[in-house]
Amino acid sequence: MNKEAISSTLNKNTRNSWLLLIGIILVGSNLRVPLTSAGSLIPLIRDDLGISNALIGTITTVPLLAFALLSPFAPKIANRIGMELTITLSLILLIIGIAIRSFSGIFSLFSGTILIGVAIAMGNVLIPGIVKMNFPQKIGLMTGIYAIFMNLFGALGSGVSAPIASVGNFGWQGALGIWGVLTLISLLLWLPQLSKRQKGEKVQVKVNIKKKGSLWRSPLAWKITIFMGGQSLMFYTLITWLPDILNMKGYNSNAAGWIVFLMQFSLIPITFIVPVLAEKMKNQVGLSITTAILFIIGLAGLLQGNSVLVPLCAIILGIAGGSAFSLSMMFFTLRTSDGKEAAEMSGMAQSFGYLLAAVGPVLVGTLHDLSGGWSIPLILLIFLSFVLLIVGIGAGKEGHVTNDVDQHHTMLKE
Repeated sequence: MNKEAISSTLNKNTRNSWLLLIGIILVGSNLRVPLTSAGSLIPLIRDDLGISNALIGTITTVPLLAFALLSPFAPKIANRIGMELTITLSLILLIIGIAIRSFSGIFSLFSGTILIGVAIAMGNVLIPGIVKMNFPQKIGLMTGIYAIFMNLFGALGSGVSAPIASVGNFGWQGALGIWGVLTLISLLLWLPQLSKRQKGEKVQVKVNIKKKGSLWRSPLAWKITIFMGGQSLMFYTLITWLPDILNMKGYNSNAAGWIVFLMQFSLIPITFIVPVLAEKMKNQVGLSITTAILFIIGLAGLLQGNSVLVPLCAIILGIAGGSAFSLSMMFFTLRTSDGKEAAEMSGMAQSFGYLLAAVGPVLVGTLHDLSGGWSIPLILLIFLSFVLLIVGIGAGKEGHVTNDVDQHHTMLKE
């Protein structure tokens, strides 16, 4: 091969890598904003449609249940038609869901929300596998990059949707629908990936068929799953109830809102730093221990009730949440052997994780109603932090889930 041909091949590979990087960033940017944008508009939607608080509250619960129910199926679909095509179809479904949700009416609101939940579930599960398959030497960096954009756009959805709704005749429908533009741009820039279906895909599918179901028998896989579930429960519970906790500690609604924003903002840089650090370490036990300790300190500070320390506690909880989320994403790739297995591990962990996330706010709210205060719910979350400490130590140790299940079978035979 002459120099011109080599140079052309290198340039093409570089261009393809940049296109894939941009595609991953844009897909990641769509994984939270359709949910966070709706959360900030709940009062407007409720008043316009004349529905109860209980019914409107399910707008955030329905997508989480969709994540829990559909996450295990995403790898199976991807094994049949390819990861690239599966993500393409999920983006199309997301556009349809956003459009339907933006119409006035209770039926369109909830049917669109269900489609959005299905679409995001696919992207949540498959992006870690895409990263491992295409950037095996830069897993930490790539995970950090897409996590930053996912959380950044999630925060933007919370912050700018309500102001957008007040512009002209946009209303809450326009404020929800405008995020479909981001999804459409993401789809257009992801389409080139359909032309690069990998030649080794069929071989990988056969290998995974042989290992089908093995992850559910792996103690290591369950440690990763419980870690993912615990951090999801912690995040969605705090997002749901922290404003009310702060109200009882003397903060007005505006001040409480800024404290929640501070917590969310604090996790953004951590979601980039932790994956980069995790990839360079021989194991991630130290990061897991630090994460759990930060949760315990932050929650204990809220339990103690000193209003002066509340902003610091919010920052600590944000750092802990960002670290826990990033470690979960890294465990999917660092503890698996290939991209397909990473997607299967992601599907297993996110199925259980988002089921816990959906149950968490309801359970904590019920404990608050029964006890008449926030001490018992906060103690429960501190207990959960100790669970995260134990399973995080196990998940952070060096190893692969496939080897782990083989060792587990050997021990059972003995």
